[in-house]
Amino acid sequence: MYRTHTCGELRIGNKGERVTLAGWVQKARKLGGMTFIDLRDRYGITQLVVEADAPADLVDTATSLGREFVIQAVGEVVERQAKNSKMPTGDIEIKVTALSILNKSVTPPFTIEDESDGGDDLRMKYRYLDLRRGPLRRALTLRHRVAHEIRNYLDDKGFMEIETPYLIKSTPEGARDFVVPSRMNPGQFYALPQSPQTFKQLLMVAGYDRYFQIVRCFRDEDLRADRQPEFTQIDCEMSFVEQEDVLNTFEGMMRTLFKNVLNVEIPNPLPRMTWYDAMDKYGSDKPDVRFGMEIHELTDVAKGKGFGVLDGAAYIGAIAVPGVAEYTRKQVDELTEWVKRPQVGAKGLIYIRVNADGTFKSSIDKFYGAEDLARIASAAEAKPGDLLLVMSGDNKRKVQTMLGVLRLEMGNRLGFRDPKVFAPLWIVDFPLLEWDDETQRFYAMHHPFTAPKPEHEKWFYSNAKEDLERVCANAYDFVLNGSELGGGSIRIHNADMQKRMFEVLGIGPEEAELKFGFIIHAFQYGAPPHGGLAFGFDRVCALMGGSDSIRDYIAFPKNNQGRDVMIDSPSEIDQEQLDELQIALNVKTAE
Repeated sequence: MYRTHTCGELRIGNKGERVTLAGWVQKARKLGGMTFIDLRDRYGITQLVVEADAPADLVDTATSLGREFVIQAVGEVVERQAKNSKMPTGDIEIKVTALSILNKSVTPPFTIEDESDGGDDLRMKYRYLDLRRGPLRRALTLRHRVAHEIRNYLDDKGFMEIETPYLIKSTPEGARDFVVPSRMNPGQFYALPQSPQTFKQLLMVAGYDRYFQIVRCFRDEDLRADRQPEFTQIDCEMSFVEQEDVLNTFEGMMRTLFKNVLNVEIPNPLPRMTWYDAMDKYGSDKPDVRFGMEIHELTDVAKGKGFGVLDGAAYIGAIAVPGVAEYTRKQVDELTEWVKRPQVGAKGLIYIRVNADGTFKSSIDKFYGAEDLARIASAAEAKPGDLLLVMSGDNKRKVQTMLGVLRLEMGNRLGFRDPKVFAPLWIVDFPLLEWDDETQRFYAMHHPFTAPKPEHEKWFYSNAKEDLERVCANAYDFVLNGSELGGGSIRIHNADMQKRMFEVLGIGPEEAELKFGFIIHAFQYGAPPHGGLAFGFDRVCALMGGSDSIRDYIAFPKNNQGRDVMIDSPSEIDQEQLDELQIALNVKTAE
C-alpha cells in the first residue's frame, strides 16, 4: 500500500496514529540537525520531519530530496510545535520512521507555487506541471463539483444524458467548422459539431422529452479570454414546454449550483430584461448590472445649440460616472484616447463636469451655457460630483455599444465589478433577424431553428422588411456579470415554418434540402413543441471561480493562437497519410 491517508486529510485527532503518505516534495529544508519536508498531493500539504537522531540512511535520504521528487513516507502523527493556521494540516506533522524515493525529478522550469515565477507561455508548455499548482487544482476541483451538481439536478428533474455524434455534416452558417477528412469516402468531409442543436431536436421528435449532455463543441474562430477552439456545453432540450417552463427549470439549476458549490444565494425569481432595454440602458445584450451608470439618451435635449457634432447626430447618449468630476484634463484626455482605440471605435468624447457646488465645466462650453448643461445633466441623471461622458453618431446601436464598453471600463477603474458579487438575469425578446446592409439579406440572430414569438407570426410571414425587423424571437439568454453564460429558445417544430425561416434567410429550397433536409423531414412525423438552451460550462466555472478567463478551468487548453504548445499541435501530417486520404495541399506561404 503506497498510502493510508492523503496529504490534506490528517488532523490533531489523528495524533499517535502510524500513517503512510505519498506525494511530491514541495520543498525540503534543514533546521539544525532536523530536516523538514512539505509533502504535497492534490488534497493538500502535510509537513514531515526527520529528526537529527534518526538512522543515518533515513537522514541521508531526506537530505538528498529535491523539488518534485515523488516519495513515500511512513511515520507517526505528532502535534506540531510551531503550528501553521494557514494550513488545514497545520496542527500536526509526521515524525518519519521510513522514507522511500519512488521517482526522482529534474529541477522544474518554474516554481510549483500558487504565485509561480513562470510566465504563461512557459507554464502552457509544461501544463502537466502547472496543473500541480494550487490555483489550477482548485479550479479543476470546482469544475468537477459543478458537473456533479448539474448531473444530480437534471437527473432529479427527469432528464436523460444522451450522447450525440462528434462526426457530423458541415453546415457553416455561423462560426467556421473544423472539418475532418474521411478515408473511406474520398473527397468528402465530416465536421466537428459547433453544437448538438439538430440532434437534440431530433431526440425530441424521437420522444426523449428531457435530454441533456455535458458535451464537447468545436468552433474554428478567433480566440479571446472566454473562447477556445474546443469547449464544453451544458446542452439541454425539453418537449411540451413554453418559455416560462424552460426559464424556471434552468433558473433552478443555476440557483442550486450557486448554493451547493459556493453557498451563495441568487435572487428568486431572477430579474428579466428585454434585449431592447439592455441595449438602450447598458449598450450590451449581456449587461453587467452589478452597478448603475446606465446610458441616457440626450438626442432631443442636446441639439440646437450650433455645435455641428451633436446637431448632425442621429443619436446622442451619455453615462454619468459617479464621484469623478475632479478628474484632471490629463485624465479626461486619456479617456478620450482610450475610446478612439479600434476596440471601441469612437471618434471622440465630450465631457461635462458636474461640480460639487452645482457649477459646470465642459468641453462644449463655447456652445452650451450653464442652463443648457444643467438640462443635459438632469436628463442624464447626473449628480454633483459626477463626470458626464457623451458620445454621438449616425447609428444608435453603434453609439450605445461604444458607451457600453466605456461604462464597463469605468466600472473596472472604479472597482464596481467585484468578482465575488453575482448579479444574474435573463435577457428576453431578442430580434429574430438581423439585416446586413453589405449582403442585403437577413441573418438569424441566434440560429435558424429559433421560433418567432407567437404574437409576431403575422410579421414573420410578411414580405415587408420593416415587418420582419419587428419580429422578436422566442429566445432567452442567461447573463451574469457582463457575460452570457447560456442561451436558447423555443424551437420551430413545424416543417412549413422551418421552410419559411430558410426562405427569409435567403436559403433556397435546394440548399435547405441539401443542408437541413433531415430535420425538415423529421418534423413531418409528429414533432412536439420543444425548446431548450445551452450553457457554456467553461464560462460557468470561470465566473463562479471569480475569473474572466476560461483557460484555467480547462485541463489542457489551447493558447491564443489555437495551439497546444505542450504537444505541438496542430502539426503537419506525413505524405503517406495525405495520400491515403487523397488530399493534396495548397498552402499559401507569407511573402
